[in-house]
Amino acid sequence: MRANKPQIKSAVEKAFDVTVTGVNVMVMKGKPRSRRAAGARRNSYASDWKKAVVTLAPGGKIELFEGV
Repeated sequence: MRANKPQIKSAVEKAFDVTVTGVNVMVMKGKPRSRRAAGARRNSYASDWKKAVVTLAPGGKIELFEGV
């Protein structure tokens, strides 16, 4: 959650040996969850999480996701 766009860009370039041209980041809100504890019903939320959409330079591929 604490990573920003430049940190995501450098991590992807280092991990997959590609050139990143753009990064878009979205914060996804946690969904509500209901729990029963000691006979009482309590509402809580799942943790928020961050989603990043990375655009690669022309001709760049990440083989892990190829053909999915």
